[in-house]
Amino acid sequence: MAKKKPVTKPGAIVNRRARFDYELGDEIIVGLSLTGPEVRAARDGHIQLKGSFVTVRNDELWLNNASFSLKLNQKGLPGARTIDTEPRKLLAHRKQIDMLQIRKKEGMTIVPTKLLTAGRYIKLVIAVGKGKKNYDKRETLKRRDQQRDATRAIKQV
Repeated sequence: MAKKKPVTKPGAIVNRRARFDYELGDEIIVGLSLTGPEVRAARDGHIQLKGSFVTVRNDELWLNNASFSLKLNQKGLPGARTIDTEPRKLLAHRKQIDMLQIRKKEGMTIVPTKLLTAGRYIKLVIAVGKGKKNYDKRETLKRRDQQRDATRAIKQV
């Protein structure tokens, strides 16, 4: 009888697109206000942060456009899921929120970079960033290719 391999769940969900689209600065770890199915989706890794952003409304932080793939508990539909993108409240200290509001007024964007699910609580790492122009993105790609070629050359020697 074949042994089943244990399913490994991700410890963190990373928004790789944020590093490409923004020049990131200060990072802050904040909590999320989630329901039960949303927590299950996070622990299973069924969340996508690509295209999501954080806004400040009524002196509160809100995560917008993050898609949670929620399981539906309906009879006759095994594994049925629905995608939910409604805003979710973020939990942070007042000083952190005030600092983010000031940075937002300066023209910066607040972007989620990582969702941490390894511990007891689910945390979100957000960063303040400034949007890159197309020529900056091309330079990033060029630099990455040069580093990849250099490491290949070192391995071959």
